[in-house]
Amino acid sequence: MKGLILTAGKGTRLRPLSHTRPKPLLPVANQPVIQYGIERLREIGIREIGLVIQPGSKEIFEQTLDHFTDVQFKYIYQHEQKGIAHAVKQAESFIGKDSFILLLGDNLINESLVSLKEAAISSGTYGTVMVTEVEKPEDYGIAEIKEDRIIKVEEKPAQPKSNLAIIGVYLFNPAIFKAIDSLTPSARGEYEITDAIQWMIDHNLSVNYIKAERPTFDVGTMERWLEANQWVLEQNPDLKHHKKVKNSIIIPPVKIGAQCKIKNAVIGPYVSIESGTTIKNCHIKNSIILQDSVFKNIPYEIIDSIFGENTKFVAKDTKDRFIHGMFGDDTSFIFSNSYGGKKKK
Repeated sequence: MKGLILTAGKGTRLRPLSHTRPKPLLPVANQPVIQYGIERLREIGIREIGLVIQPGSKEIFEQTLDHFTDVQFKYIYQHEQKGIAHAVKQAESFIGKDSFILLLGDNLINESLVSLKEAAISSGTYGTVMVTEVEKPEDYGIAEIKEDRIIKVEEKPAQPKSNLAIIGVYLFNPAIFKAIDSLTPSARGEYEITDAIQWMIDHNLSVNYIKAERPTFDVGTMERWLEANQWVLEQNPDLKHHKKVKNSIIIPPVKIGAQCKIKNAVIGPYVSIESGTTIKNCHIKNSIILQDSVFKNIPYEIIDSIFGENTKFVAKDTKDRFIHGMFGDDTSFIFSNSYGGKKKK
């Protein structure tokens, strides 16, 4: 059995941060989103993993994932983004005659894949889909079920037949490629994986399902990214902080990377700080700070925010009371009531 992770999306809703790295490499609790999925695949013995990527992004993936020395990665290019099924099709030669687990690279997967693998093996079906109960099924791809089988899948139905949403975790055998070959683009111009699953069902290639026991997160917006960060920090509270935290209050759960310098600060709850960051005289909560950033003398709370690498955030004599937003790499902010430069004549 092999693994396949799709990572070629553009991440338009997370710009400017997704301009400088693929969305699956953005960190949750100081760990790239994609790493959670890779770890789940490794736990069930999968050591061959295909990564469908955009051209030009291979190097950054290799650098980020080089510590997985026991995994063989195959980089597969998707030159045009035409949907999930189209991305899967690019990996047909890599998959060959094997079954494979398919993950979406921007989904944070904290669910064991043991039950998915066991359900597929024991049932003898052509595919197994992981689903979860949702409050607004009309916003998702929904599975209609009968006993242990899926009998219909529908994308964002006006009148949902269930509240079981398909969450981007699948196990297929190579029959899925025949299904994909039969597809035409949907109304939004993409080759939909839900259409491929429905084709299999319509041609008596049975598909079953399992329910997720833990939440998964599509880290596709700032709000969902922060929500995912909160949840992971809660599951893995980091009570051992770097030695260079001085005269500060740490309100868990908080994750602090190596070589950080924190002084006269209040940090938390729900804050992850990557390595090499300096924070002095600040109060920060429910935020994500990427590496090598600097925060000094901010006289108000920083909340619900995301800061890219090498961000410099400095305040001088400001009367403002809060700041909120998403700030890209290499950004500098200096807040002051007075301008210290030379006046123009």
